Amino acid sequence: MTLCGPESFGADPVNIKWTVVRGDTATLKVEFFEDDEKTYFDTEGWEYKVSAYDRKNDIIDELDAVPHSGYVDITASADLTKNWGSGYSSGSIAELLFDVQVKIDNTIWTPVLGTINVLGDVTYGGSL
Repeated sequence: MTLCGPESFGADPVNIKWTVVRGDTATLKVEFFEDDEKTYFDTEGWEYKVSAYDRKNDIIDELDAVPHSGYVDITASADLTKNWGSGYSSGSIAELLFDVQVKIDNTIWTPVLGTINVLGDVTYGGSL
């Protein structure tokens, strides 16, 4: 996923659907670009917080956010995803809300909102 730089904080967050398989580790790369859409935005000093919310069970999980120059890698570990959803359906077994918050100096910005669509896995909870 790519975003242009935060010229106007709070305006038009990107709304995405992220699909993961229960029990798997999943990583999402969020890139921030200058207006030319080729050059990474200077993200040095940005702090990230990423949360997923399970409405059914009223649980918030904090996801790992690893910052890089111009982008952040967001990871939902297998230890977390193994608890998302129930059943052995071949389709969607849960839908969680998530967001990416960034702290830049004293400004809080939410560039990404979305849903995590969780697909069932026969090896419930991961067996590896």
